[in-house]
Amino acid sequence: MQPTNMAYDRAITVFSPDGRLFQVEYAREAVKRGTTTVGLKYETGVVLIVDKRISSRLIEPNSIEKIFKIDDHIGCATSGLVADARSLIDRARIDAQINEITYDEKIQVKTLVKKICDFKQTYTQYGGVRPFGTALLVAGYDETGPRLFSTDPSGALMEYKASSEGSGRNGAMSYFEENYKEGLSKEEGIMLGVKALHQGTEEKINPDATEIGIVGKDDTFHILSQEESKAYVQKAIGGE
Repeated sequence: MQPTNMAYDRAITVFSPDGRLFQVEYAREAVKRGTTTVGLKYETGVVLIVDKRISSRLIEPNSIEKIFKIDDHIGCATSGLVADARSLIDRARIDAQINEITYDEKIQVKTLVKKICDFKQTYTQYGGVRPFGTALLVAGYDETGPRLFSTDPSGALMEYKASSEGSGRNGAMSYFEENYKEGLSKEEGIMLGVKALHQGTEEKINPDATEIGIVGKDDTFHILSQEESKAYVQKAIGGE
């Protein structure tokens, strides 16, 4: 007896009888196997925190990229296939620059996320391609305030106050459900994010392999130095 999905998972353009696209579901599995990323909004901005998951002491931590700057007011963290994410980020950077050249203003965060997701969706609709095996947490600040979006390999998007992707998503989301509150300061937001990431990782979080990105009303998007990130992690989980 052959598995029921055998006739339906060979091409992205074929639905199974129960309405599933197996290749998209397989792409989601690639995201679930990725490193844990968390993001949350605080009162005047958004923070992204990533566990780089260094598998060997011979690896240079700085060579692992998980958080990327898209524009001065937008950045993102990736979980899943990083090479796929880089392709999407390069496209997003071009879209952001085109908008600024055409309209002489920064692109809205939601507009850019929709463009990314529209592009991801086309890779679920045509033969000869595969879905992007990555989920992006996109953080930004525009005239509407701080924004945080999660994108799915299917091209779906969702806005969150706090969210997580990757292998530790369930643990981090449970922590956010219990502890997140409105009106956090930047310091409180970073500390809460680090604790959620610590909760989501199977092993104890490595301060040397943690990356933190911030964007807000008074902050263009930037990644904290390794020393700053390490200090936040040690302060957040030092007593545990």
